[in-house]
Amino acid sequence: MGSIIYIIGLVLAILAVIDICKKPISLVGKVICCVVVLATSWIGLLVYYLYAKNHITEWFK
Repeated sequence: MGSIIYIIGLVLAILAVIDICKKPISLVGKVICCVVVLATSWIGLLVYYLYAKNHITEWFK
């Protein structure tokens, strides 16, 4: 059961990083967002998908 949760988290993290890399923001902004999402695990993924996904381009103009 634990490995299924790990795989789901890994897939969601990879999808989040790919989505961040497609955003029209600076390279520094992309690196900061990717590191924060990957370093904070599930909390970072939840914050990204529920709130930050729509606001990242405003934050890193």
